[in-house]
Amino acid sequence: MVIVTVLSLVLLNIERRENYLEIVRTGISTLTYPLQFLADLPSRITGYLSESFASQDVMLRELDKMRQENNLLQVRLQKYDSLEMENMRLRSLLGSSYKLSDQILVTELMQVDLDPFRHQIVINKGSQAGVYVGQPALDAHGIMGQVTHVTPWNATVLLVTDSSHTIPVQVNRTGLRTIAVGTGDISSLRLPFLPNNADIQQGDLLVTSGLGGRFPAGYPVAAIDKIERDPGAHFTEATAAPKAFLDRTREVLLVWTASTAAQSATGNPTDTTGKPDAPAPAPEKGGN
Repeated sequence: MVIVTVLSLVLLNIERRENYLEIVRTGISTLTYPLQFLADLPSRITGYLSESFASQDVMLRELDKMRQENNLLQVRLQKYDSLEMENMRLRSLLGSSYKLSDQILVTELMQVDLDPFRHQIVINKGSQAGVYVGQPALDAHGIMGQVTHVTPWNATVLLVTDSSHTIPVQVNRTGLRTIAVGTGDISSLRLPFLPNNADIQQGDLLVTSGLGGRFPAGYPVAAIDKIERDPGAHFTEATAAPKAFLDRTREVLLVWTASTAAQSATGNPTDTTGKPDAPAPAPEKGGN
């Protein structure tokens, strides 16, 4: 042991002065580097995997957060689309209302009658807003129907396609007057009283004639879409498609005609039932 210790001290002294063992040390380091690398490899792999899993977890959390934000933005975008469409509908209504010299009221759809044999809707304005029985209702495209029942806070509108509803119309192209009758089909009206030699064509626009004083004259009602002539019959069978979007409209315009406005101005306002103090004509049913 003493000999080994003395030899070590001698070698250390020689190395410190002459640096003879540097080549040997370098060779030994080169030979042992693969062993050092293999020995350190497990810890390196463990560290890399831990860092990878941690990074993946962070990325997954960020991805989940971005998905949630994307879903929220998609919901908001849907709302913006809905608001844009509502804005377009209101602009259409305002575009129609400026043409009216009569007073108008914009209402919203509350309920649709689920009875397949009755075409009725409920709107969110009633006698508190001056709504009365028999009042014309329309949308941005044409006549929808007329008010048949009123409460203080809402009203029922009978649509023109209801089988019990009739409306005086005229062919806009020729001025020919007739009656449009509801068929019970939301997309169709019947014209049962046209003479067989009547000058009508597919696509002819039917507008309100103003007869009876219920509907103001000149408003679109329907367009003729089918004509059947039987030489042996007295009348032509014709149908027409309503211009109003009866199954899609959410906003409904109620119109006070000039005569109604004048009646109100003379101190004869509607009462809480929605009917004028003076007798008002009943909703039109059957032929006129």
